[in-house]
Amino acid sequence: MDAGSFYKELIDKFKKLVADNNLLNEEIFITGRTLSVEEAIGRPKRRDYPIVKGKEQLMQSIFKGVKGQAFTDMAGDYHGTLKEILEINPENNFDRAVLIATMNAVMRYLGYIEDTIHCHDEKPEECAKQLVCYIKSEYDSPKVALIGLQPAMLENIAREFPVRVVDMDPDNVGQVKSGIIVEPIEVTDDVLKWCDLIVATGSTVVNCTITNYCNSKPALFFGTTGAAMTYLMGLKRFCPHSS
Repeated sequence: MDAGSFYKELIDKFKKLVADNNLLNEEIFITGRTLSVEEAIGRPKRRDYPIVKGKEQLMQSIFKGVKGQAFTDMAGDYHGTLKEILEINPENNFDRAVLIATMNAVMRYLGYIEDTIHCHDEKPEECAKQLVCYIKSEYDSPKVALIGLQPAMLENIAREFPVRVVDMDPDNVGQVKSGIIVEPIEVTDDVLKWCDLIVATGSTVVNCTITNYCNSKPALFFGTTGAAMTYLMGLKRFCPHSS
């Protein structure tokens, strides 16, 4: 499935849920704002998470008191109705972040999903350890492609499995993290051919690389950003400590 087809199917499915629940034409407003580091992730001991380093920001939508979030590198404010948001052509990372954060809030309000708020403090570290246990229980000693450098996850995965990591941040590319060299996005095809399991950040649905990772190999998406997306598109998600 190409990107255009993916987003059309995703939006159509969300629009149907909104219409079925008589929300499409109501004057309902969604507000989004960029969270500070402490609001988004608390005060973890390790300081190399992308949001702590300022490489990503967390946008938050609030729908009837229910919150949904999305990581993006193009954060900003947005105020509009659901109908207006559904009419946006998601051409850039800001538009897609507005759409995805909105989906997460609305679908949580409707009761289809939970766990749309990022975990805090040392929970990301605990999440990484649990991820390894989950992989061991679900997959047979896989070679893992980690898409998006999540430092705690890389450190824990590298202890147990062969792993290659791809990241879009030029400051990370070429660096050695937990004994593994961070590779550029240009080698993604080679990494995907090599691996048995893809572990990808849910923010791939915001940066429009999602379709690279949901067509061939088994894939597991982590984080709050992909909450609604994985539900609607029938994909696997791992996010044990979100709220």
